Amino acid sequence: MVRDGVLVIGSANMDLVVFVEKFPQPGETIFGKKIEMFPGGKGANQAVCCAKLGAKTFFVGKMGNDDFRKRLTSNMENEGVIIDHLFIDENESTGTALITVDGKGENEIVVISGSNMKLSQEDIKSKKEIFKNVKVVITQLEIPTEAVLETAKAANENGNIFILNPAPAQELPEKLLSMVDYLTPNETELELLSGLCVKDLKSIELASEVLLKKGVKNVIVTLGEKGAYLINKKRKEIFPANKVNVIDSTGAGDAFNGALAFALSKGEEPGKAIKFANSVASYSVTKMGAQSSIPVPDELTAK
Repeated sequence: MVRDGVLVIGSANMDLVVFVEKFPQPGETIFGKKIEMFPGGKGANQAVCCAKLGAKTFFVGKMGNDDFRKRLTSNMENEGVIIDHLFIDENESTGTALITVDGKGENEIVVISGSNMKLSQEDIKSKKEIFKNVKVVITQLEIPTEAVLETAKAANENGNIFILNPAPAQELPEKLLSMVDYLTPNETELELLSGLCVKDLKSIELASEVLLKKGVKNVIVTLGEKGAYLINKKRKEIFPANKVNVIDSTGAGDAFNGALAFALSKGEEPGKAIKFANSVASYSVTKMGAQSSIPVPDELTAK
């Protein structure tokens, strides 16, 4: 059997976005301009990206038994994500992000992890069969570290390509890093993981080498509009991002990671996979929203 699917294990949030002219001071009541609701969460965003690009995509996560779950799962199914293996927690709410955006485009965000942080090692162990049916497994850090570790272990046992998007930034145990095929930090996350100051390309190389010595096979540092930097024991190469008119950068990192997982699942070598991921991320920032801005293949070829 040819394995070319992607398994995404991670978070799903409902993003509630309030637009205001200015942020309220403590104790102040202000009138907002409007409120919008967007499906989000790094895991869900990356799963939708893989599915929209054409991968057979499985999602494993945990949501509450509430209206937000119904909205999130409906959207994921509509985009082609297989959610048959979703867990439901009767005692926790589905993950939620409360986002306030002011007239200058600055934002303040409060994330209520809810059911995302209830995904357990036992949950992952109960889904071991799915690992046998996919080529790539990707996860992030909006779920418990124990669940991430169990995911890495299962991916290694089943010969999957394992991608870890280490966001949001936090320190990680070496036993986890030693199982990572592709680590995709931004500069802030790289600094925290390596313990070194990151300020230029040389320091990025030195910090990445710290992680390579801990067992990571490939470090791909995402540099925003500058592109991505691939560093492994044999190769150091920058892949520039496409020049585009940025409208909304929300979810660009998730678009990059989802597209990377998709390309690797189709057998692309790392350089080509990064170039493809750059093109998808660049396209995504020209549209509003996280999941809604991710292109389908026809939109990429039309650019």
